[in-house]
Amino acid sequence: MKRARNTCTGDEYVRMIAMSRIMLPNIINVQASWLTVGKQVAQVCLHAGANDFGSIMIEENVVSAAGAPFRFTANGIQQAIRDAGYRPQLRDQQYNYRDLPETLEQQELNVATMVVD
Repeated sequence: MKRARNTCTGDEYVRMIAMSRIMLPNIINVQASWLTVGKQVAQVCLHAGANDFGSIMIEENVVSAAGAPFRFTANGIQQAIRDAGYRPQLRDQQYNYRDLPETLEQQELNVATMVVD
């Protein structure tokens, strides 16, 4: 299977997030996609204007097929947001805030084939 390659550097990605925030003031929500750029770059994007860290998808077939190796558990995403100095907030697809459930079932990740943060 032929895979797409991401030739965008982390620095370029952060700059694009920052420019998006400046040049698109009518766009309320800008997402830093940890799934494609990894934890550290996504954390920097929160400081560059992104207000959405991304989420765990049930099926990550598209980005996995494109070669994105990064994976997180729900707790891992929340901790990464806290480590960046922000408070995680659960939302729905229309960006309405939701309360976190008392317990979250964590995904089981294959650390042998994935970059797990």
